[in-house]
Amino acid sequence: MLHGRRILLIVSGGIAAYKSLDLIRRLRARGATVRCILTAGAQQFITPLSASALSGEKAYTDLFSLTDESEMGHLRLAQESDLLVVAPASADLIAKMAGGLADDLASTALLATDKPILIAPAMNFRMWGHAATQQNIATLAQRGVTRVGPNAGPLAENESGMGRMAEPLEIVDAVEKIFRTGETLKGRRALITSGPTHEPIDPVRYIANRSSGKQGHAIAEALARLGADCTLVSGPTEEADPPGVKVIHVSTARDMQAACEAALPVDIAVCAAAVADWRAEAAPGKLKKKDGATPALKLVENPDILAGLSQPGNRRPRLVVGFAAETENVIANAKAKRLRKGCDWILANDVSASTGVFGGAQNTIHLIDADGVEDWPTLGKREIGDKLAQRIAAFLIVKAAE
Repeated sequence: MLHGRRILLIVSGGIAAYKSLDLIRRLRARGATVRCILTAGAQQFITPLSASALSGEKAYTDLFSLTDESEMGHLRLAQESDLLVVAPASADLIAKMAGGLADDLASTALLATDKPILIAPAMNFRMWGHAATQQNIATLAQRGVTRVGPNAGPLAENESGMGRMAEPLEIVDAVEKIFRTGETLKGRRALITSGPTHEPIDPVRYIANRSSGKQGHAIAEALARLGADCTLVSGPTEEADPPGVKVIHVSTARDMQAACEAALPVDIAVCAAAVADWRAEAAPGKLKKKDGATPALKLVENPDILAGLSQPGNRRPRLVVGFAAETENVIANAKAKRLRKGCDWILANDVSASTGVFGGAQNTIHLIDADGVEDWPTLGKREIGDKLAQRIAAFLIVKAAE
């Protein structure tokens, strides 16, 4: 059931818009509160009055309506919702979402939200099969947008094929599934590390690596979407802070270690950060060039954060997950690292320059635990975050039942 859930239903243009009226009725029957945004195209098929009558709420249409903005600003429409549902989702609106456009109320709300999004595509089968649409769908999937449909069947203009909007009951089932999923880690506390560390050589220079923080941030966001109370300890990165996550920004490995220890106790620890293994004894002033002389850097080993979190004791997380960024013998080196560190799982990946993993959008993971190796397909980093979060949730559910 959906009692207390707040849904923002965005209706775009297309003959399938008439089904959205039935969708409003069925969502309300399950206990949800529904607010509607109708695009200009949607208003060619249904009216704001009909959407308002069925939802019991004002229907919104105009980004630049002074009256609407004074009553309920477009940012509040997105922020005060638990889920955004786009049904039907036209090829045009899907393209706007993928491209980050915001030229009307619907696309602006979708760009401004930090809440989950469910789309129900509806269009001609040729438009659905077009390479541009499929690329846009793949882009949205990488960003964590959920999709229901389309289905095959009769379409407008006496045509038939893939592109028919999912039926309202299918969409309601997908909505309920999202909310069921979102509660699997409720009450659990998670600690995630992400990004590189910067180890000063002098006040100007530092030792670092190529980690972008994309994967660690995606994991934190995915765990938060499942209801976990997340603390993300991030080294220097250009990634935005994930929504719904407490973020602690640090620079060095020692800063990261201190922040992690302060965050304990937690149920889950995921060490995705690429922590520098060594630091230099930093010079108090900028090192200067001297003719024919090259300064020698004395390196000191940094604290091992993953091994420290994996140590037995009453403050050890129930599940400790590490990463093994390798350039050769990926599986063998990762297996040895898991045993050496004492963590429960290691996610091994090949970060050779040819893979484009560091700073890239995709990753190929091999999950190693006491039972062996589980090879994952190459996925977007957001998809990997979701897959890992689901696996963590399933693990903790099983352990709680034992």
